[in-house]
Amino acid sequence: MIKLTVNGKKKSFGGAPFKRLIDTLREDFALTGTKEGCGEGECGACTVLLDGEPVNSCLIPVCQAEGCKVETVESLGTPEKLSKLQAGFLACGGAQCGICTPGMLMTAQAHIRTKGKCDDKSIRTALSGNLCRCTGYQDIVKSVLKAAKGR
Repeated sequence: MIKLTVNGKKKSFGGAPFKRLIDTLREDFALTGTKEGCGEGECGACTVLLDGEPVNSCLIPVCQAEGCKVETVESLGTPEKLSKLQAGFLACGGAQCGICTPGMLMTAQAHIRTKGKCDDKSIRTALSGNLCRCTGYQDIVKSVLKAAKGR
């Protein structure tokens, strides 16, 4: 039995230890906010935080998360009470089709939480592992800047 903490709740997983973390989150824990883009660790759409660090959940076997703290986009807020970061994305138009948005949010959350620099270049560098095909990234950067200034 693999034990981990997901969004602050203790969870157990008794399936195949090498099942991908993204599949375990979506299929076994019904946390469908994490999206799969490429399935090869290239796009960042499936980014979650593993012990506070952004990781591509499509590359992580669930057994590697044993005893770890996993945070998904569902940990940020609810439709009724958005986090500052989610509110920033809404206010600045940082989300378009939505596939990359959960990964962008989680990577930005890690950047803000670790008190990363609050400037255009630093945010672009932090988000460099997350690809978006709908935007020119400017609205995403503006969204993160808006949230980061309120920390």
